[in-house]
Amino acid sequence: MPGTTGYDATKSHSCGGCPPLSEIDAFVLMQQVLINGEWCNSIGTDGFSASNPATKTALELTFPVSPWEEIERAVQSAAAAAAIVRQWPGERFAAFLEAYADEIEKVAEAIIASANEETALPSEPRLKMEMGRATNQLRQAANAARSGSWAEPTIDTATNIRSMFGPIGPVVVFGPNNFPLAFNGISGGDFAAAVAAGNPVIAKGHSAHPRTTQLFAECAQRAATATDMPPGFVQLIYRTSHSDGAKLVSHPLIGASGYTGARHTGLVLKAAADQAGKPIYLELSSVNPVLMLPGALKERGEELAGEFSSSCLMGTGQFCTNPGLVLLVDGPDTELFIKAVAGKFSDAPVGTLLGEGVEKSLKSGIEALVDAGAEVVVGNAAADANRCCYGNTLLKVSGEAFLKNPAGLQAEAFGNASLFVVAKDGDELAAVISHLEGNLTGCVYSHTGGDDDALYDAVAPILRQKVGRLLNDKMPTGVAVSPAMNHGGPFPSTGHPGFTAVGIPASVKRFGMLQCYDNVRPHRLPPALQDKNPTGSMWRSVDGNWTQEEVGK
Repeated sequence: MPGTTGYDATKSHSCGGCPPLSEIDAFVLMQQVLINGEWCNSIGTDGFSASNPATKTALELTFPVSPWEEIERAVQSAAAAAAIVRQWPGERFAAFLEAYADEIEKVAEAIIASANEETALPSEPRLKMEMGRATNQLRQAANAARSGSWAEPTIDTATNIRSMFGPIGPVVVFGPNNFPLAFNGISGGDFAAAVAAGNPVIAKGHSAHPRTTQLFAECAQRAATATDMPPGFVQLIYRTSHSDGAKLVSHPLIGASGYTGARHTGLVLKAAADQAGKPIYLELSSVNPVLMLPGALKERGEELAGEFSSSCLMGTGQFCTNPGLVLLVDGPDTELFIKAVAGKFSDAPVGTLLGEGVEKSLKSGIEALVDAGAEVVVGNAAADANRCCYGNTLLKVSGEAFLKNPAGLQAEAFGNASLFVVAKDGDELAAVISHLEGNLTGCVYSHTGGDDDALYDAVAPILRQKVGRLLNDKMPTGVAVSPAMNHGGPFPSTGHPGFTAVGIPASVKRFGMLQCYDNVRPHRLPPALQDKNPTGSMWRSVDGNWTQEEVGK
């Protein structure tokens, strides 16, 4: 099977980068990269293997670290593909995305099994549900590509100026470790959005699940062949050096990049991309504050303790929307709530983390919160030396202490941990909220009969400016793939508050450029901007009055 074996001395490759046969012995176990439409032997000499977090054992396959020469070939190939597809109709990209989803479903069981082995995430129901989300968003992206609605064609008849979004050029996608299917660099939301906008994609796999990414790439390449996409439209490398990653996102031929992962690495990539004037869309970190107002705790505190604990410990807390910060107002119901949550944390089984790096990061993150002034209520202890895990941890700090060190006390501890901040009154609660960094989500639980309405009205407007998605009486861990969804927020949750990583067509526009045509002759205009536009939704000005209309339906 392409991509799943090492060197084959009987097979020739046209990619131009394979080592000579005399060097085969040194690389015989290395997996192949997908470049310029072919599975090729990497020219890299360094390799890595994933491990099974449930057993802390290394897995068999070895994957290459691509050197710059190999990355450059991928960029050149993507640029050549971009030139070919630049004027293609959305139907061509829709056909690829739908064929890709079909190919994935043919081997879904194998992909899920690989993801389970590499991440220890349970096949049922977690990975099976995530697989459904992955194929669903590919098909949603296909619908967006076909309709062209994401491009927002706009025509001013009085001035004969017309504009729309068009493809930005080759896109690099860096996938995270915690969603190996629905956010994977070669199958996730960023990938789907970039393709829907008409761009070739260079996927940089995550080192925690390279085999899973490889299986996706095989499906993508089969779909690309079946739908006559040019070589280089979809490519895969598994790992780069940090310096080469920064060089990649700032390459003159790259249109934009998408990154989901740790804040430190993301900011390094952002600095490189910003210096080169290249867009990069980042999802970095978020503690997702949850406000439990006094009336809600008095009314249903025990119920909320269960709801919060289930959300925080779901998937061992390894969600970017995990509720890692809970804001409370001091009082007897608050103490009872904290005690109830502590009991549930103690009683709940300790889940397996995604890898040793996540385990070390969680432990150091909790210790950093303790050093910043937080008190351990329960946890902060090793759990099982035979697998990647750390005890369910609940911490607590006063509002006064938080305000003395807000930066240190809202640092993300990614995993099965959360910090409770107990304010002395509503005014201090509002002050705490005003010192929050940007987050993906923010939740407010309040009394169903309106007892908390005055406090809600005082604090919700402050929270509104700190988060991308505001929730009421609902935990943040679910992210629906809906056109109305915003999976984004102010820095440092993302690199830009105006964009979402989930929700089509909004997520597609990240990988488009606004293209304006001023007095261009009608036959030279893109079909979507011609007066007899075949299909789609557009804004049109007649005598200065702007209306949105459906055309060609």
